[in-house]
Amino acid sequence: MQTHLSPSEPMEHFQDLQQQLRDLWQGVETFDPDDADIVVVPSLSLDQRELQKIEGFHHYEERLLFSLIRLRHPRTRMIYVTSQPLHPSVIDYYLQLLPGIPFSHARDRLLLLSTYDSSLSPLSQKILDRPRLIERIRQAVRRDRCFMICYNSTPAERELAIKTGIPLFALDPDLLQWGTKGGSRQIFAEAGIPHPDGSDSVWSTNELATAAAELWERQPNLKRMVVKLNEGFSGEGNALLDLRPIHEVAPGQASHSARTDALKEQFACMRFEAKGETWERFGSRVPELGAIVEAFLEGEKRSPSVQGRITPLGGVEIISTHDQILGGPSGQIYLGCRFPADEAYRLRLQDLGAKIGRNLAEKGAIERFGVDFVATHQPNQPGKPEWDIQAIEINLRKGGTTHPFMTLKFLTNGRYDSSSGLFYSQQGRAKYYMATDNLQKDQYRGLLPNDLMDIIAQHQLHFDTSTETGTVFHLMGCLSEFGKLGLTSIGNSPQQAEEIYNRLTRALDEETRPLRHLPSSTPLDDPPNIPMNWSNRY
Repeated sequence: MQTHLSPSEPMEHFQDLQQQLRDLWQGVETFDPDDADIVVVPSLSLDQRELQKIEGFHHYEERLLFSLIRLRHPRTRMIYVTSQPLHPSVIDYYLQLLPGIPFSHARDRLLLLSTYDSSLSPLSQKILDRPRLIERIRQAVRRDRCFMICYNSTPAERELAIKTGIPLFALDPDLLQWGTKGGSRQIFAEAGIPHPDGSDSVWSTNELATAAAELWERQPNLKRMVVKLNEGFSGEGNALLDLRPIHEVAPGQASHSARTDALKEQFACMRFEAKGETWERFGSRVPELGAIVEAFLEGEKRSPSVQGRITPLGGVEIISTHDQILGGPSGQIYLGCRFPADEAYRLRLQDLGAKIGRNLAEKGAIERFGVDFVATHQPNQPGKPEWDIQAIEINLRKGGTTHPFMTLKFLTNGRYDSSSGLFYSQQGRAKYYMATDNLQKDQYRGLLPNDLMDIIAQHQLHFDTSTETGTVFHLMGCLSEFGKLGLTSIGNSPQQAEEIYNRLTRALDEETRPLRHLPSSTPLDDPPNIPMNWSNRY
């Protein structure tokens, strides 16, 4: 396989690799995705300044560890690469979830590699900077049945595919624009998808103020607007612009230029979703990333989403719907989700998602896509549905709803039923879950992965493969430093899933309550009874 390419060859070589991927999927008689070598590169190849707004973001490489559950298939082999080595108990935890597969058999089919590099550079770039590591990956896979998956696809992932000679099951980076805020709005318009009034991408604060003024003039009764950086992450790149303090320049009250000037000054008073964000920093990113402004939808709202997949052959599959759990100053930061979305609109989400997926497929996109919506309650309006659905964003990456759903799918080997929008296990039970990336409390700081395992065992919080209920954890590396944990609580009803989640949080709270001061008479050689994992105490 050629690895030293002239400047004119890389794109052609990448397209050849992607054609190999299509050929593999075409020949289902000779290629079984469960009999393949899967290279997982969970690089968060996003704008690093935006990414730093997420506490513990360098541990988010762990979110793709659900992929290890694919080792339940005895012919699957996997290479998982990280910036820093993963704690052994974290790997053991995932492999012990595999039903019917001996731990040692799964572990022998898993190769863990690390760059031993904690710098802010994305993982894919760290790998590219290490030719010997690239060669080790190349030598570890079977050439005729391998592919690479990643968190998101950029030119770095494309270059990595070329240098390893491994097809990349991900978006061609030339199509990244369709996953930006401005690109999403263009897709919605092309596909006839309802979406809030707003602007195309702008690249200066003057253009942003002009676009906001024009939006206000189109909707004179507008109270608030949302300003979004094109490449914001988990809502951290959003800000809420309140128009009410500058009502004196509302349409009909002042000139367009006066309105534009007032809006430009009001930018400094926006409510930013990211902690500690300022207009000085936010505004400096507009020329670099671009931004949009759109109408803020008032009223009782929910934040559903739909997730789909485009196969290498161009087929569009809807694989899940969720109701997202949001937080932050104005409720725009992703915290978690519930599966499935409310039955009042989940089938409509599927239809809208399929239209968007077909538009993306026509443009050449493959693999994962997610679409976020705002559902506004409008009861007692004859001729209208109870919920008005507006699309607000496309994510061309594995988002916060990807790993909970794929964890459920891989654990149960079940199926998503598009006629009902429900997921059924192999036993025919409908499954539900509540998931979060952001169970975070100061009192959890200092808990090691082994401590978490002790608590799970003590309170019987583990996932039970016989009932297919319980909690599956992720982001365990965030726990000690940030007091932050991710989890997916799976039940046989929405109520059971939530109760499992609540039981887990009660147990963690109980186990991490501050210790009372000991009486002065307590001997120093008689310490409090703190559970210890004896096999890993050193």
